[in-house]
Amino acid sequence: MDTRKHTVLIVDDMASNIEILSGVLGDEYEILFASNGQEALNVAYEQVPDMILLDVVMPDMDGYGVCTLLKADEKTRDIPVIFVTSMDQEDDESKGFGVGGIDYITKPLRSSIVRARVRNHLELKRYRDHLKVSSFVDALTGVPNRRRFDEALDSEWRRARRNQSPLSLLLMDIDFFKAYNDHYGHPAGDDCLRRLAQGMAEVVLRPADLLARYGGEEFVMLLPETDADGALSVANRVQKTVSQLAIPHAYSTVVGQITLSTGAATLVPTEALAPGDLIRCADELLYAAKRRGRNQVANRLEESLSRADGVS
Repeated sequence: MDTRKHTVLIVDDMASNIEILSGVLGDEYEILFASNGQEALNVAYEQVPDMILLDVVMPDMDGYGVCTLLKADEKTRDIPVIFVTSMDQEDDESKGFGVGGIDYITKPLRSSIVRARVRNHLELKRYRDHLKVSSFVDALTGVPNRRRFDEALDSEWRRARRNQSPLSLLLMDIDFFKAYNDHYGHPAGDDCLRRLAQGMAEVVLRPADLLARYGGEEFVMLLPETDADGALSVANRVQKTVSQLAIPHAYSTVVGQITLSTGAATLVPTEALAPGDLIRCADELLYAAKRRGRNQVANRLEESLSRADGVS
């Protein structure tokens, strides 16, 4: 259970208003404050509060402009924003909702109303966050799922293209996993997948790196700002980790334990390329690893490959 205090950012150009709201909410929440729009954006980007109470009328940049910029940024778009203002006309409220606000509290403030609305919206945010996390996690292994990978690949591809930095992908397939399931049973197969996922997750050292279950017996690892040599190094660490797990597999024609075949692809995104090209390259390299005997990493295509060979 998450026992940390939620963080609320109060934005107002009047110090007295910040003091009043801090007094109302300070016992329940960690309070941050900003006295103008640009300061509010800086604090929001750096601290990513759980909620923002935002004054509308401020010099230089009003609350509507601040909210518009918050909702345009991936890092802050999901932060609930409640407008706090003396402007109480219908058009004012409509404009606030139109730029992404979730509520509108008018001055003079009533402490009980402020507390209730903040509490209710934070509870709704907690529920939404839980649903979002659940929708991105593979139920069997506990690692991110295909949906989370697809989202991360799209985001990292765009970032790598802006920065002209390499993006690497490992596509990993368990060798002869169908035979493992057939002979040991599906419960044992599920346990094998969980153990592999836990072991491979320990190789993920950087926050930006992502291990995900791609489907069935396939896993992927997305490695931003990683060149081909770096990707090969990570892939070899994964191979070593799986080998050290020493999960018996008497029906593998490679060795007597579970092994992986891995395709390690690296691209620097350009206008002519798409995220799918990185996946296709990793897929071809995976099949190269299988053709060459399995239980290995392929990171260069040394020959023309064809699915017609029936490798699986």
